[in-house]
Amino acid sequence: MNIVVMGAGALGCYFGGRLQQSGQHVQYLVRQNRAKQMKENGIAITSPHGNYQFNELHISENVHDIEKADLVILAVKGQHLQGALADLKVLVEKGAKVLPLLNGLEHISILQDELGEEAVLGGSAFIIATLDEKGHIIHSNDHHDLIFGPLHPSQASVCDEFEQAAKSAILAVSRTENILVRMWIKYMFITAFSGVTTASNLPIGTIRRFPETNGLLEKALSEMMELANAYDIGITKQNVAQAMENMAGLPEESTSSMHQDRRKGLTLEVEHLQGGALRLADKVGLELPVIGTLYALIKPFEN
Repeated sequence: MNIVVMGAGALGCYFGGRLQQSGQHVQYLVRQNRAKQMKENGIAITSPHGNYQFNELHISENVHDIEKADLVILAVKGQHLQGALADLKVLVEKGAKVLPLLNGLEHISILQDELGEEAVLGGSAFIIATLDEKGHIIHSNDHHDLIFGPLHPSQASVCDEFEQAAKSAILAVSRTENILVRMWIKYMFITAFSGVTTASNLPIGTIRRFPETNGLLEKALSEMMELANAYDIGITKQNVAQAMENMAGLPEESTSSMHQDRRKGLTLEVEHLQGGALRLADKVGLELPVIGTLYALIKPFEN
């Protein structure tokens, strides 16, 4: 496949790199500073699943330089979504479908309104990775899961094609016909995990040692379950228990990407995650007191 990665951070470059490693043609559409860094330093993956050095990179700073695109892996931060829409429209006009891997849920309706329902797949990623000072990817745990599926009946063929293309990649790629449920499960997890780690400025190991603080995770998860079910998704208490089990299994020093961004003084996705949950709740007349408190504590660090 001709795959375009938009958002060449740790997530985008990890998935793009693993697909390139398996023989797919991957192009990176990036802004000027990131393009300069990639051209100077190249890209390397350091991972429990094996390291990989990119020998050749296809980098574009202008969307019109990209001639062919079958699939766009959209891995920008939530706050950069609006700025990506114009380039996405150009790629969709060239026949590409868009696989967004953003956190949250609001972006799906935005993309469908701008690009058309047939152009937007559903997707979710589970990975803890960051960039080092050279812009190389440091993947720090075993998870490197990419879950995707159709949101429109016309997308069966592109899902078939991507499923086949990803088979030989060093990735845990799975396809589901019920992708919205999986996206809500991820949204529930990341809203709680990012909210508590960022608001407390602590890694998961320290949070787990204090029952009062660890309890915030479960309370946030339960509120997100209520929110999902207000939209008829069907999240259960078992999903909450599984999320808590997953957090219990993380290494002591693990933390969220939002907390990493707070440490680095970068812009936070608080509006896209906790803010998005509050807006979705407001539409159905639901109150989320824990999520609202986490949002209020993180907002001053949004930058």
